[in-house]
Amino acid sequence: MGDPLFWHRLQFGFTATYHYLFPQLSMGLAFLIVVLKAVGLKTGDVRYDETARFWIRIFGINFAVGVVTGIPLEFQFGTNWARFSQLSGGVIGQTLGMEGLFAFFLESSFLALLVWGEKRLSRRGHFGAALALWGGSWLSGYFIVATNAFMQHPVGHALLADGTYQLASFWTFLLNPWALAQYAHTMIAAVVTGSFVVASIGAFWVLKGIHLPHARVNLKVGTAAGLLASALVAFPTGDLQGKLVARHQPITLAAMEGRFESGPRAGLTLIGQPNVAQRKIDNPIQVPAVLSFIAYGTFSSDVRGLSAFPQDQWPQNIELLYYSFHIMAGLGTIMIAIMGLAALLLWRGRLEGNRPMLWVMMLAFPFPYIATTAGWAVAEFGRQPWLIYGLLRTAQGASPTVHAGQTAFTTLGFAGIFVVLGLLFLYLIGREIAHGPTGHQA
Repeated sequence: MGDPLFWHRLQFGFTATYHYLFPQLSMGLAFLIVVLKAVGLKTGDVRYDETARFWIRIFGINFAVGVVTGIPLEFQFGTNWARFSQLSGGVIGQTLGMEGLFAFFLESSFLALLVWGEKRLSRRGHFGAALALWGGSWLSGYFIVATNAFMQHPVGHALLADGTYQLASFWTFLLNPWALAQYAHTMIAAVVTGSFVVASIGAFWVLKGIHLPHARVNLKVGTAAGLLASALVAFPTGDLQGKLVARHQPITLAAMEGRFESGPRAGLTLIGQPNVAQRKIDNPIQVPAVLSFIAYGTFSSDVRGLSAFPQDQWPQNIELLYYSFHIMAGLGTIMIAIMGLAALLLWRGRLEGNRPMLWVMMLAFPFPYIATTAGWAVAEFGRQPWLIYGLLRTAQGASPTVHAGQTAFTTLGFAGIFVVLGLLFLYLIGREIAHGPTGHQA
């Protein structure tokens, strides 16, 4: 069946990618539900409360599938990556445990109050439950991001005599600068996902001529939040993340841009194909000096290329890393343009009547899912060949007794289960969209 390490990486990458389709929507919707509830509470407009109720039901379905798809990831720390868990469990076990014990239970408890407690709680009490759900989901996200940030930029740890890593400073580890920047970027990206989904459903209802009062609410909230979040993903959060990569992972930066030679006034590649064999970009279209400015703050800054580093430290799939980064950046630009145009039409009172724009908004909902998947691919492929950057190589963290055939077999099993879960999810979501916020056409 081939190299066991290949199958370990494939299985974890596959299950993580599929799983993250769901938490990003949950975290984005958690914030937007708070916005809807806050506006409804302040204005007394029942449309906002009814729209929030609809999205709470969507959140519940999405959350349930996210929990189920996340369980295999927890087990893979022991089955596929036992050596990694043994060596680093004294550090990352803290945040993974806190995510399960605090954030997850907080999130699920207040979700139950939101779904079944509206008639038993006051309007302010129900709004408080929405705030707690938002806090729980975003707290859960921070613990996971802090775990990943340790793998990207390890701080707050100590190496013991037996070769294991333990916490030396809990707060240094928890408040890792990489974690803070990555968390802001990830959470804002989740709001982008939620906003595009909300706006997409609003556009669909308008095009169908159903649930129009609530469709207008979706368009208004989704467009406003989507424009703001799409801009914030690029700057300052994306800019800060890029500068951290330049400072702490310069090899990754070079691979992201397909840059093989070092020098000042480095150009930003808009279009081109990395040719690793000949160490160049084919058919490049570049903006001179922009990469130097983005990475180090001045147009004259020197940006090192891959040739400045030992080849055994290069990311192992430069082409995939390069294309993932450019897909993420390209879609980010497109999403800003879509929401900017939609916001202009909304401000002028012409969005609801502009059917071509409504079609664009309805069909654009996959864009943030693709962009976030590409973004995580950049983070994970860029870190290679390290499992913990500079400390532990990926090949050293795999389980030595699990062979390729076992991992390939379970990967096929996960794929089958995920297909069934995906079909069930689409059926339940489709049924809720058809029923709408009030269960009948407006």
